[in-house]
Amino acid sequence: MAEDYDEDIYQQALFLYRKPFLQLIQDAAVVHKDNWSQADIQRSALLSIKTGSCPEDCSYCPQSARYETNIKKHPLMEVKDILAKAKVAKENGAQRFCMGAAWRKPPRGEQFDRVLEAIRKVKSLGLESCVTLGLLNEEQTVKLKEAGLDYYNHNVDTSKDYYSKVITTRKFKDRVETLRNVRKNNINICCGGILGMGESAEDRMKLIAFLATMQPQPESVPINFLVKFDGTPLENVENLDILDFVRTIAVARILLPKARIRLSAGRMDMSREAQILCLTAGANSIFSGEVLLTSPLPGYTFDNKLIDDMTKPLDYVKENKNVI
Repeated sequence: MAEDYDEDIYQQALFLYRKPFLQLIQDAAVVHKDNWSQADIQRSALLSIKTGSCPEDCSYCPQSARYETNIKKHPLMEVKDILAKAKVAKENGAQRFCMGAAWRKPPRGEQFDRVLEAIRKVKSLGLESCVTLGLLNEEQTVKLKEAGLDYYNHNVDTSKDYYSKVITTRKFKDRVETLRNVRKNNINICCGGILGMGESAEDRMKLIAFLATMQPQPESVPINFLVKFDGTPLENVENLDILDFVRTIAVARILLPKARIRLSAGRMDMSREAQILCLTAGANSIFSGEVLLTSPLPGYTFDNKLIDDMTKPLDYVKENKNVI
């Protein structure tokens, strides 16, 4: 796995990004239709199973121990409590259940074993399993595979060039090394980034180009709209124009045709119509529920109505209106 993007793919990404907006959306729609059922929008749920006290200095993250934020910290959850949340997610239509722990890397011993048991229990419900635990070595990756893990989430966050402006406690190449371990052990990769951290349009396209350069490409690509938390270095960064966000989703759909492009964090800062535009541009997955790690989500009722409006015929929508 290369540690940077292919230049030709980057130039293609830039070319696409700069197209007239309507033409770009139309091009993305063609790719989407050729590779996915347009009524196929996957719902996933993401639970923070261990919150806060992370030693990393990610500028966007309220869970960093280096920043004074109002996030409530809690130790690693018990398996029974994780399973209860997974059951609620499944009852509300989730197909994948993701578990995130605020670690630089997973600790050895009982806590890691508890995560392995949680994976097995989630799988027993018939859900796809996903975890995000930080940097992995090969031994840990093998154990995750043996437990039945379907996806490992490990976002690279931004371009290699912009990375050090956001995070200094690890390097871009550290992220790539974990992705190599995951891929080598035949675990599906969930890898994306965060938009709106002060990066340029070129950085956004370098991020997409890196993901598109990966061989094979990631099966799942979460694209997050920065949620600004008081106390973090990015709390006052300038807001990203929503159309720039939509453009990035459309380019990702074209260059990553087989990937689940997931509309992730930041939906509470988007109008319903903006979210529909993102799904029209090629996103075909959302994180559903009440909270995404530490940032709020619209909730299952809103999400079920949103997906019905996108995928059901009009007569069905009119007969099954929910109050939002």
